[in-house]
Amino acid sequence: MDVKSAFLNRFIEEEVYKALYGLKQAPWAWYERLRKFLVDQGFQMGSIYVDDIIFGGSLCSKFSEQMRREFEMSMMGELQFFLLLQIRQTPQGTFVHQSKYTRDLLRKFEMANASPQMTPMSTSTALTLMKMARRLIRRPDIQFAVGLCAHFQASPRESHRTAVKRILRYIKFTPEFGLWYSADSSLFVLGFSDSDHAGCRIDRKSTSGTCQFLGTSLVSWSSRKRSSVATSTCEAEYVAAASCCSQILWMLATLRDYGLTYGRIPILCDSSSAIRVAKNPVLHSWTKHIDVRYHFLRDNYEKGMIDIVKVASENQVADILTKPLDLETFARLRGVVGEGVDKALIKGEIEGLKCTESGLLSWL
Repeated sequence: MDVKSAFLNRFIEEEVYKALYGLKQAPWAWYERLRKFLVDQGFQMGSIYVDDIIFGGSLCSKFSEQMRREFEMSMMGELQFFLLLQIRQTPQGTFVHQSKYTRDLLRKFEMANASPQMTPMSTSTALTLMKMARRLIRRPDIQFAVGLCAHFQASPRESHRTAVKRILRYIKFTPEFGLWYSADSSLFVLGFSDSDHAGCRIDRKSTSGTCQFLGTSLVSWSSRKRSSVATSTCEAEYVAAASCCSQILWMLATLRDYGLTYGRIPILCDSSSAIRVAKNPVLHSWTKHIDVRYHFLRDNYEKGMIDIVKVASENQVADILTKPLDLETFARLRGVVGEGVDKALIKGEIEGLKCTESGLLSWL
């Protein structure tokens, strides 16, 4: 659904001396106009993307009719494309992918006939001191590889060009890869956090990877090189878990708008030492130097918002966001982020939560 000349639907109270388009007031005026109309119709405040409206639910026809009576609208039909994302909807769920953009990208860089690769980066790749297609960062399976190459775009060398070409060969091998959101998935929230300690060969900074699932579907992920050097694996894992906690708290705030409430949210971490630091209220001498902003992880654990749970390293889903992996491990974790968390993958890894999270049993 698209509003025609959206910025002209607001009643301007001030005198206007130039074209409305280009003014900062224009989007604000349209937002106020739309917000007031939706609130009057019984809706609660939420977020919209400029003047394009995506909606779903059991009262689609009634809502579209209300909007057409108030605004001049263009009905775009069932959602198929949005922000370079392709949407395929079925009764079983929704599949989000970028196959069209992937093929266009390969043609643009004359890689359409290149030999495909089964992984985006070799485990032996070591880049040292390029304009990569940043929009492909929406694919979690290549986020680490793209991010690593982007670090060297100011002074690229032949090794960086080779690494980028391998990524393009990989996306040629997997043009239809996407994220599956099952219609019968639960609304259980689960987080994974991991870190590659001192993974950068240049400055020895760590790379943190986090991913968050709603039910069995991946809804948020991050691969980020830290701004400071971690002195131990424990510190690197602790900082990564804090980043995961921050994203989960944002998700909970959003889900509360839909009337959903949760108990402790499990964050799965494969570092026993980081888990002990998060659960221990005593600051030891070897943790004093950790930035205060990361200790809110411990604070939210004590408040009962989250729990830090041990997961086996081979089942650490966030590992795909921190470093290059061998083909077998990469393919297995790619299936998890693309098709959803396999219940058998983590069954038994979070037994300790059964006493504190009643909804976990039904989810498993």
